[in-house]
Amino acid sequence: MKIIRQLTRLLTIYRIIVRYGLDELLLSTKIFRPLRLFGYLTPGYWLRPKHLTRGKRIRLALEELGPIFVKFGQILSTRRDLLPDDIALELAKLQDKVAPFSGEESRRILERAYGRPLDEVFAHFDNTPIAAASIAQVHAARLHNGRSVVVKVLRPGIQPRIHRDIELLYLFADLATRYWTQGHRLRPREVVAEFEKNLQDELDLIREAANAAQLRRNFKDSDSLYVPEVEWDYTLSNVMVMERIKGIPVRNIATLKKQGVNFKHLAEIGVEIFFTQVFRDNFFHADMHPGNIFVDAPNPSRPSYIAVDFGIMGTLSTEDQHYLAANFLAFFRRDYHRVAELHVHS
Repeated sequence: MKIIRQLTRLLTIYRIIVRYGLDELLLSTKIFRPLRLFGYLTPGYWLRPKHLTRGKRIRLALEELGPIFVKFGQILSTRRDLLPDDIALELAKLQDKVAPFSGEESRRILERAYGRPLDEVFAHFDNTPIAAASIAQVHAARLHNGRSVVVKVLRPGIQPRIHRDIELLYLFADLATRYWTQGHRLRPREVVAEFEKNLQDELDLIREAANAAQLRRNFKDSDSLYVPEVEWDYTLSNVMVMERIKGIPVRNIATLKKQGVNFKHLAEIGVEIFFTQVFRDNFFHADMHPGNIFVDAPNPSRPSYIAVDFGIMGTLSTEDQHYLAANFLAFFRRDYHRVAELHVHS
């Protein structure tokens, strides 16, 4: 039964890849170019959308393939050094502009979770989401006490979809270990296990709320980083409610420039925030793509950051902290021989 399920999923993946013409991108590479003629013989080649750019085709295909593929696209979107601009700009939309599910479905999920009509929980709930990502989407709402909040709701049916694709990743990891010469050294099965753990953590919104509360405590007196307050009375395993923040998305460079924001100050406190999380608290935000960072600039000369989305947090062993600190120190001193020594030792 498991094999049939995996084969069915593989065929679905192949169908989506062909439908969006991603096989054509693959066949345009040097190694697969000799097989390009066979691509023209497949029915999918003549049915694929010709009016879409390659970046949009990749983004839409990843969205349709599901949460794990969207995550992969999010990771790639932060590596502008590896991707052409047109693809990187499209993949950046996966950070918070994934196709949403309906507001009516969100209401049904919330009413089942709370066990009562939504009007009894919120004074106002906006059916149109303000952001949508691979795991969940976010709606604006207002509590009966007048406080503006955001409501994060897990996507319906996401657990079985992730489980199905994780099974495939383990299959590929086992094949890589068995048949790839570098497989044993790179330990692909352990990589998949780490990825699975992070995904499972993201699916537990009570855990995310606890992460947010801990990070907020760590920076309670900070002028550099603000973490929104969790509304614990309304937070469940598949729903999280937090204070609504107002800020400028960090990727909106034009707006930041228009408001005269001090970029030098932003750069300096960004480094300080990272070092503080890693070395003072040993508890750091491990998913800091631009969709999760906002800038608060009532005083443009001394702006600060606002962080959201705390599903993936990190800690380091003492040994790893020392390695990282020694690496930074060697870089600052331009002692690249020491950097190489540390890398070999690690």
